[in-house]
Amino acid sequence: MRRHGLFWHIFPTYLVITALTVVAVSWYGSIALRSFFYEHAEGDLRARALLLEERLRGELDGRGRESLQVLAVELGRATDTRITIILPDGLVVADTDEDPAVMENHADRPEIVEAIRGSAGSAIRYSHTLGMNRMYVAVPINSDGKVRGAVRISLPTTAIDDEFLRIRQRIAIAALVMVVIAAGVSFAVARRITRPLVEMRRGALRYAQGRFGHRLPVPASLELASLSETLNHMAEELDRQISTIRQQRAEQDAVFYSMKEGVIAVDTDERLLTINRAAGELFEVDPVSATGRSIQEAIRNTDIHAFTSRTLLSSDPVEEEFELLADTRRLLHARGAALRDKKGHRLGGVIVLNDITRVHQLEKVRSDFVANVSHELRTPVTLIQGFVETLLDGAIDDADESRRFLHIVHRHSGRLNAIIEDLLYLSRIEQDAGDSRIAFDRALVAGVVETAIDVCLPRAREKDMHIDLTATGDSLTRVNAQLLEHAVVNLLDNAVKYSERGSSIGVDVKEQETDVLIRVRDHGVGIAPEHLPRLFERFYRVDKARSRELGGTGLGLAIAKHIVQAHGGNIDVESAPGKGSVFTIVLPRI
Repeated sequence: MRRHGLFWHIFPTYLVITALTVVAVSWYGSIALRSFFYEHAEGDLRARALLLEERLRGELDGRGRESLQVLAVELGRATDTRITIILPDGLVVADTDEDPAVMENHADRPEIVEAIRGSAGSAIRYSHTLGMNRMYVAVPINSDGKVRGAVRISLPTTAIDDEFLRIRQRIAIAALVMVVIAAGVSFAVARRITRPLVEMRRGALRYAQGRFGHRLPVPASLELASLSETLNHMAEELDRQISTIRQQRAEQDAVFYSMKEGVIAVDTDERLLTINRAAGELFEVDPVSATGRSIQEAIRNTDIHAFTSRTLLSSDPVEEEFELLADTRRLLHARGAALRDKKGHRLGGVIVLNDITRVHQLEKVRSDFVANVSHELRTPVTLIQGFVETLLDGAIDDADESRRFLHIVHRHSGRLNAIIEDLLYLSRIEQDAGDSRIAFDRALVAGVVETAIDVCLPRAREKDMHIDLTATGDSLTRVNAQLLEHAVVNLLDNAVKYSERGSSIGVDVKEQETDVLIRVRDHGVGIAPEHLPRLFERFYRVDKARSRELGGTGLGLAIAKHIVQAHGGNIDVESAPGKGSVFTIVLPRI
């Protein structure tokens, strides 16, 4: 069904009502005016007829028909009317315009019938004699209490009809003007009524588009003003509430998408309602394009599919751990729970995924550390205890054996002390770095490295080795010279330990635009690739027997790593069996 605007409901209605009213009034006025003219003419004719009746009352019996004819003609000319005298039997005895002898009997004329009965009669009809419409008024001629005849006066209605036609034309023109004026007024009134409503509709459309800053004008009409003010108030409330909702949504989205935990929400049909960035990265899917698709279609992982089904079927929270095999192996901890609305109706399920790979790695490192430190401490303690018991059992009486045993105890107690010192030093570095208590000063990195080389030169010379330093740049860098020297000493010490006699060690210091590189390059036995990821762990040894033989504590590289990290840098290694190793320290130029 075709709909029209309110204007086209109001304007035509007003116009039709006005036009019908004007037409009705004009029609009724025309009829009333015509009746008035006819009544006025009839009254005038009756007055004339009564005057003639008094004149003819005494002469109807005394005169002949010729004299009555002459009298009728004279009086008709004097009054400009047609006068007809009729006897009670309807016979015409005199007439102003026609010869009575040829005229029909008028006994059946309505006005004559009334006059013969003793009262005035009138009629309007077409005159076949004269060929026109005429008005007839007849009054009785009374004499001695009897009706002796009737006198009839008539006038043509042409003049009345012509005048009435002119008046009716004027009325029609006036009515048409009134209709036009009414149309203009109706148009203005309809516009005045509908304009505020149109503005309100436009304003409501703006509100629907989210443009709540627009305000509707307040019209003069009480009802429309109340409606406009209500809409404006509604817009303010909507703007405030939607702004609050958007802010809350933005905050929730910020929290949701910045979470390290992966979050997946599905409906009861296992279609993705939402998936955050962390979950998208875990399963290598785009959160935006995945939303609305089934989880089987969006995520290619049977474990998460099965867990999702369990979550939707269970009324209690469910938990599970499973591996995610991608470029790197990851271990995930999944927790699923039902997703419900305010009334408690199930909408689907929500799954939270935690990547616990690092936790397991740290747990393994901790376990290995405990095992290693226990082993490293148990070995010298056991040896010390064993040799002391041997001495107590009587070997102390043998001077040579006692001296040899005491040297062994001294050596292992020194090793035990070195391990404890390194552990305390490493712990102190971690604590100072965490509490920002490490003091940094501007110094030349090449100078610090040169000092570290001087410390390691005596041991290198014992193996006929030499250390070559190449430095480019002389800018000051913010470092802790003592700690950095310790880290470089540890790297050089390892290079000396694991390099063949007579080989060389290269040290490069290179200043770049944003950082400083320290490279320690040896030509030793090298390291197999499987050992490189764990090389900087505490007590991790590539060759445990050789490391203990060379007197290492297994903490040197771990200490070097933590010192470099405390400077905001990083340390890396490149090595291959039989090709030596290259340790690189990268320090930011702050």
